[in-house]
Amino acid sequence: MENKKRALGKGLEQLFDTDNINVGDIEEKIYEESTSEEIIEIPIAELRANPYQPRKDFDDEALEELADSIKTHGVFQPIIVKKSIKGYEIIAGERRVRASKKVGLNSIPAIIRPFNDEQMMEIAILENLQRENLNPIEEAKAYKQMIEKLNLTQEQLSKRLGKSRVYITNVLGLLRLPAEVQNMVTNSKISMSHAKILSKLENDEQIIEIANKIDINKLPVHEVEEMTSSDKIKKKNKINRKPIINEYKFVEDLLREKLDSKVKVKDKKIEIEFTNDADLNRILEIIDVKE
Repeated sequence: MENKKRALGKGLEQLFDTDNINVGDIEEKIYEESTSEEIIEIPIAELRANPYQPRKDFDDEALEELADSIKTHGVFQPIIVKKSIKGYEIIAGERRVRASKKVGLNSIPAIIRPFNDEQMMEIAILENLQRENLNPIEEAKAYKQMIEKLNLTQEQLSKRLGKSRVYITNVLGLLRLPAEVQNMVTNSKISMSHAKILSKLENDEQIIEIANKIDINKLPVHEVEEMTSSDKIKKKNKINRKPIINEYKFVEDLLREKLDSKVKVKDKKIEIEFTNDADLNRILEIIDVKE
């Protein structure tokens, strides 16, 4: 940790230690602390995209506008890179690199900083979330990657991103949708609000069928809510409607609410479901169990 702090600078390291990281603050700190000698021209051919970049598609029109600006005024702000085994990995500024390629530039001004993999991931994801609107599926995959790679709970992630825990849960739920429907969300054929409703359904065929109806008939959200409230539409974690008396149902409901997980109380046992190690850590944190 001390070596890392000396490499990045104490002020910059402190920005990563806060709950709510702001990419703008990190870049500004780097530009403030960099000397003119540290800003060097790097061949564009030696640059590679940040491996943690969540955005797969870039707006062609916006890139053309940026390319026109670079053609007229040059690259106003250096990109930030990390030295790798072969060449350099882009930490911040991939759009500037892509636009510079369009103009035909061979090199671009850059500042080299020794970020570690976790910091690279956070900057790549947060830069997109804070500056470029990711589509909901890209956003969900970015959250999932941060939870798994950084070993965060949903609660910790919500604080780090400055978003509510419910919002994080709803976005992650989109990854349960069939691939066909995820593509419809990506291509804006159905909205995030529509997708949220569909993500709570169980049957993939029904989900696809309803998604197609939303797309073709441009159904409003309230109409989809009414459509999916029918008993004919299977819901995830549906409560057993058989007339079986469960004297512990109120306990299950309380635990489900508190843990945000499926819970069963039966035969003097409590069963709590979790999806992965990060989700287990989240549950342990809620019930205050130390590993």
